[in-house]
This record gives sequence, structure tokens and C-alpha cells, in this order.
Amino acid sequence: MSERVRRTVGVIGGSGVSSLFEGRPTRAHRVTTPYGAPSAPIEEGEVGGTRVLFLPRHGVGHTIPPHRVNYRANIDALVALGAEAIVTVSSVGSLREELPPGTLVLPDQFVDFTKQRPTTFFDGGRVYHVSLADPFCPDLLARAVDVGRAQGVEFATGRTYVCVEGPRFSTRAESRFFRGIADVIGMTLVPEVTLARERAVCYLCVAMVTDFDVWADRPVEVNEILEQMHRNVTKMHGILADLLPRISRSPTACPCAEALDVAGV
Repeated sequence: MSERVRRTVGVIGGSGVSSLFEGRPTRAHRVTTPYGAPSAPIEEGEVGGTRVLFLPRHGVGHTIPPHRVNYRANIDALVALGAEAIVTVSSVGSLREELPPGTLVLPDQFVDFTKQRPTTFFDGGRVYHVSLADPFCPDLLARAVDVGRAQGVEFATGRTYVCVEGPRFSTRAESRFFRGIADVIGMTLVPEVTLARERAVCYLCVAMVTDFDVWADRPVEVNEILEQMHRNVTKMHGILADLLPRISRSPTACPCAEALDVAGV
């Protein structure tokens, strides 16, 4: 694997992270793709000298529910504008006592329980079967851990994210079942992560735990999730301000860019 430099980083903001550039100069890109329009115009700016493309996953004002996000258009638009790595922010529920609200998680595996979302760019023509054995970029995971150490933030690593369709929350029976296969639960990771692999770009999810899922015998309340989410936002902005420049500062030899080399039939 040859080394390469990732000069442009895409950021997909989830619940609570609706902006990134804090008054610095930006430009807006209105992009059309073969899959329709992305969730919102893509904002371009700089963070620590790195070109960054920011897209709010749920649209301006959080108007798009998770099962209606146009994931294919979002990923395709970021890549068309030059993104060579994509960092995403997601709010999740905890399936583990040791992951209380406020914990930041770097998942390295996922389980897909979505039901009706288009999950691939390859709907016809040449067939590709991409490997998702290791779904997240190992280089981005390592750099995020380094940033956490430098800022005194301890990420929970080596965790599995189960993605459900939404927008409803789990039943108690479902939540107990998911505890047997995963550590956190959310509604937006899939198909973002699979589409990024199909476009051969590096992908990282930084997940913010906002609540214990209903296995803990207490129904999830939206107002509590929002309060915890807002408490995490300042910390998340600090992490991104350090992480994004690090991604473009030194070359990587991670295998993400070669994902399609052996996937075609």
C-alpha cells in the first residue's frame, strides 16, 4: 500500500452538531447527484489549515428523520467535492452499564438492523462486493484516540454499534436482545459507513452517548437526550478542531483507498 495525503475532510454533523466554522469565512455548495440532493448545501471552510466540507445529516433545522436521510446523495456529494476522509458525529443510546450518558465512543464494528434504506451505489452494471470486515478506517481511529489522550478525553474503543431503522425507540424486548450483540444503539450509521467504503474513502464515527436504552427499565425521554447532547457539543467541537488538521497533516497507508481493487466481479 502506497502512502497518500488526505487534503480534504468531510464532516457529517449529527444531532447537536449543526455548524463547524464559528464565524470563519465559508462558501456553500449546492450539489446535485444521480441519487438526488444531499440533506443541505455543503459548507466549505478551513479548520486548522485543512479544507473541510460540512454537511448536517438531518438538514438545516433538523427536519429530516433518520430513515429519510438521503445517505447516498450525502456521501456522493462529499466525495464529488473532494472529500478523501469522512468523520461523522452521532448520538447513541447505551446498552452497557459502563457506558453512561456523556461517554464518547469510537465504534469499530456494527450490526445492521435497518429495513428499507438503499444501502449501495452498485445497483446494476458491474457488481462489487466490498469487504466490511473492518468497517472503520484504522488510521482515523488511531488519530482520534491520540486526540482524546491529548485533551484528557477517554474514548470507549472496541465497541459495536447496532443501527436500527427509527425514528421510534426500541421496545424493552428489542433492547434486551440488542444487548447481546452490541454496545451502543443508533439510527444513522448504516448505510453511511458502507457507502463510504464503496467510494473508497476513510470513515470514522464519533458517537456521543446521550442515554441508557430502555433495557435499563426507564423509558427514553427526548428532553433528557437533548440536554445530554448539548453538554457534549462543546467537547465534540474541541475534538474536531484538533482531529481534522491531524488527518491531513501526515500521510497514511491505510487500505481504505483500495477497497474496490479486489471487490469487482
